[in-house]
Amino acid sequence: MRLVIAGLLVVAAIIVGIVVNAHDPDLLYASAAPIFGNWDPHVGPGTPLAVLIAFLVVAKGRELTGHRFALPIAYAASVAFTFSLAMIDGWGRFVTRLTTEDEYLHEVPGVTDIPAMLRGFAARIPDFQPDSWTTHVSGHPPGALLTFVALDRVGLGGGAAASIFCVLVGSLAVVAIPKAIDNNAVLPFLVLFPGAVWVGASADGMFMGVAAVGLYLLTRWPVLGGVVLGWCLFLSYGLVLLAPLAIVAVGWKAGWRIGWAVAGALAVVGAFVLSGFWWLDGYELVKLRYYQGIGATRPYWYWVWANLAALALVIGPAGIKGLRKDKWVVAAGIAILAADLSGLSKAETERIWLPFAVWLMVGTAKLDHRKRWLTAQAITALAVNHLVLTNW
Repeated sequence: MRLVIAGLLVVAAIIVGIVVNAHDPDLLYASAAPIFGNWDPHVGPGTPLAVLIAFLVVAKGRELTGHRFALPIAYAASVAFTFSLAMIDGWGRFVTRLTTEDEYLHEVPGVTDIPAMLRGFAARIPDFQPDSWTTHVSGHPPGALLTFVALDRVGLGGGAAASIFCVLVGSLAVVAIPKAIDNNAVLPFLVLFPGAVWVGASADGMFMGVAAVGLYLLTRWPVLGGVVLGWCLFLSYGLVLLAPLAIVAVGWKAGWRIGWAVAGALAVVGAFVLSGFWWLDGYELVKLRYYQGIGATRPYWYWVWANLAALALVIGPAGIKGLRKDKWVVAAGIAILAADLSGLSKAETERIWLPFAVWLMVGTAKLDHRKRWLTAQAITALAVNHLVLTNW
């Protein structure tokens, strides 16, 4: 029944999107709604490799879960699958996804004084100023921009390095999640996670990997996990919604563990405060910036349910079938529901919700007929990437 409902939701979102776009192309600001991109059936140099990797994972997925080197093999397979999906659109598009005038790399050359940038960061968030940040920099705390500035400073500047970095870090979720839940049965489903379409390459794909590592560390070393999740707060304001997952990871009854985790996160918050950036100031200003742009025109009545259609494509049929009363799945669902109802996640959620959506895959560990479900996952990822020219 869940699959039928999800299928109807996706079909309805596509049909309504087509009708609305025909009437007013500037309302949804998503030509292939509910996905942010354009309808453009195509193949590319990555097509054969993506199909081959999918075939191998479907055929050998069960063997992978018990292999001595399961985690490094799964990580390598995830990187390869994500990269091959990106190459369906071609190398040129892959290396320029993060270099447009709306993206982070556009601002990197102008950051010559990091302390000064942090002190003045909040003032540049509102739009219609001579020095307003670009869309993505203004919409996130300074940690995201700092990441790409750091890459540039160590000689890894430019779109190619940034995009590859996002893929490499994003794929860490494939290792972190099985370690966090102590169950390798989920590995092949994480490798063929349809959300990989948007991991290669978006900063949110990188956020997904960092968040997953932070949650895993929280299960073993709370203070380290707290530091990483504290850093997540400065990658994206929305990652404050990792709180339900963090509670599951640390254990809500383990008072001392919670204390150490909070201490680790506060250390990061304190470092940014001392540097001149206060998270709450940025959050209030980013809400202003959101409604200065297309966030004001995209209709809540459509996206509040079409976002969930996009989510269905991100987690695929196996992810939907695997939804169950598992503590990780429930926590991720709470985070997603809060983001959806907030009105601050209207469209583009196929990438924005990656750090939460990937945890919905935990339920796939208990699926029967694994080859059937892995095939469905591969078909979903390949279909989306070949039918839609996604923005990420």
